[in-house]
Amino acid sequence: MNFIKNNLANALTLGNLFSGCVGAVHLISGDYKTTAVCIILSLVLDFFDGFVARALKSNSNLGVQLDSLADMVSFGFIPGLAMFKMLEPFGNEVLGMHLPFEVKYLGFLITLFSCLRLAIFNLDDEQKYYFKGLNTPSNTILIFGLLYAFKENQSFEFLLSNSFSLLILTIISSWLLISPIKMIAMKFKSMKLQDNYPKLALLIGSIIILIIFKAVGIPMVIIYYILISLLFQKQLK
Repeated sequence: MNFIKNNLANALTLGNLFSGCVGAVHLISGDYKTTAVCIILSLVLDFFDGFVARALKSNSNLGVQLDSLADMVSFGFIPGLAMFKMLEPFGNEVLGMHLPFEVKYLGFLITLFSCLRLAIFNLDDEQKYYFKGLNTPSNTILIFGLLYAFKENQSFEFLLSNSFSLLILTIISSWLLISPIKMIAMKFKSMKLQDNYPKLALLIGSIIILIIFKAVGIPMVIIYYILISLLFQKQLK
């Protein structure tokens, strides 16, 4: 019984990793719907592994390391691969110029900065009730959400129709991951209403966006998340 208690959270973390691996394989083959399901499953497992660890008081250094390693695949490799896929049709061309390499490989800058962000997070004791920089799951939702919306109904074509705008998005995404901007985390220091205005604003606004725009609203929610976090910078501590 103690073995299950001590390792249940780690099992959920490994489930997150497995789901991320399956999602990456289907993303390579162009099966975006299955990748979307895998990302959702990874998000659920990523939430519950920490929840279970705290509930069972089975937090450990092993669990912390496993969590980051699993996230590196599910929320580090997958968004880089998604950008790789979006840049793939453009070959080596940017703004009419021909580069000596295919621009699709620059999509993996997101993967590199995701790795850097996860390492920084593990060493930073400040980020208990807020995130510093955009967290990797949110960045994955943003990048893959754009790809998924485009493949489903040609949404965001203005952004995904040329390699230059995609490279700008890659640079912005990479910077946000390691930026000093405080981002709202759904972690509660107290249950006082005034202490949770940022979280309530994020939750209510996100629901409204998803109701109005449905699947197309998924990447829009992350943009809203960034903007609302900027608005509440002073309240995040």
